[in-house]
This record gives sequence, structure tokens and C-alpha cells, in this order.
Amino acid sequence: MVYRLATQGVSFPRPELALQEPNGLLAVGGDLSVERLLNAYRNGIFPWFTEDDPPLWWSPDPRAVITPETLHESRSMRRFRRRTSLRVTLNHAFTEVIAHCAATHSSREGTWITAEMQAAYNELHHLGHAHSIEVWDQQQLVGGMYGVAIAGVFCGESMFHHATNASKLAFLTFSEAFFAAGGQLLDAQVPNEHLASLGQIDLPRSQFLYLIRRYAAKKQSVAPDFWLPRELNHKSSGNSA
Repeated sequence: MVYRLATQGVSFPRPELALQEPNGLLAVGGDLSVERLLNAYRNGIFPWFTEDDPPLWWSPDPRAVITPETLHESRSMRRFRRRTSLRVTLNHAFTEVIAHCAATHSSREGTWITAEMQAAYNELHHLGHAHSIEVWDQQQLVGGMYGVAIAGVFCGESMFHHATNASKLAFLTFSEAFFAAGGQLLDAQVPNEHLASLGQIDLPRSQFLYLIRRYAAKKQSVAPDFWLPRELNHKSSGNSA
């Protein structure tokens, strides 16, 4: 069954109770308040719905993740990173990145990154929970990604590119910096071919929930100053194939 969330409070049913079909659908209703969103991410749950739907909450099985051991870079991408003049920054243009992600998906198949969703994640960013990675061609934003940080886990939400390899550049550059700073896991939510080429693996939901709850209980595994706006070094550190 799909659970209907109470209008008061921010609690969720156990993610293990999510449907098998559609895979991971757990609950409907509630809102996108900061408290509810953070409680969702701490428990391996995320919102995903269109403008025509009420809020829908998901916890699929298996869960797509990237770890420090599985992060992968092709030889061609390694060469690209050494030679490119593109720049990568952290937390320089969150509002613009999420807007570009919404426009990209809307032009393809419709988007779950609605105006309501953008407002909610901009508030998360303002409070230091959501973060963006940007790729620049001089002063023009040509790629990027955003997501939510829960202790040692970064829950990726979406990415976009307007230049060849820009989203891969954002992902690899951020991932290496995040893992080097003590990050433990990148949550990609559901499998996709783009991230499979970068080291995505599938974890049983039970294992993913164990890990994210353990990391969340530690409160802090990445230093707060890691998230300060700055430029990131995009030169490859290895992991080639």
C-alpha cells in the first residue's frame, strides 16, 4: 500500500515498506518543508513528482550509488580534464544550476523540478544543506549538478550540460574532492547509463539504508568549510581505465 502522510509532523513510514511496483513508491502527500526533506534524506527517501501530482516519496530497491572504490574515469575523460580550459566551482550559482536542470529535463520529458521544488531546494541551499557544482566557459555557465549533503553522503538530484563533457567534469571533479574530504557515498538514487560509466553500482536497499543511517548518526564526516564557495581543481587524479 502507499501511505498518506499526515499534514502535521514530518515522519515517514519505514522505507522497507515501499512498493515493488512502481519500484520504491512509499508515500503521498505532505509538503516540501526543510524539516520534512531533511528527515526524508536521512532515511533514504526522496521526493519525485510532476506538477500534476501531489508530493510522491520514494525509496527504490536497489539503490544506485558511487563509492570511493568504484569511482571510474575513462582514459578519454582523463585527457579531456588535463586539456580543458573549463573551470569548476562549488556553490557559486545554485539557483542558476537548478533552473538549468529543470529546463533541460522539461525540454526532454517533462520535469519533476517544479517551481515548488526549486523554491524548496533553494531554501535548503540557503541553510547549508543543498549544494551546487558549476562548470564555466569563461563567464558562461555550461554545466553543473546539485544535491543534498547528509553527513558523509551526498544525494545527487540532477545535472545538466551545454558543452561536451561538462556534466562529467562536474561530477568527477566534485566526487574526487568530496571523497578526499571524508565523504563516504554518493547517492544516485536510480541507475542510469550516464553514471554507470562513472562507477555507479547497485546496492540492496537494506544495505543502503544501513549505511546512510550510520553516516547520519555521526552528524559530521565532511568538514563544514569544505562547502565554502570556491574553485575546484579539475585536473585528473587517476582512476583511469
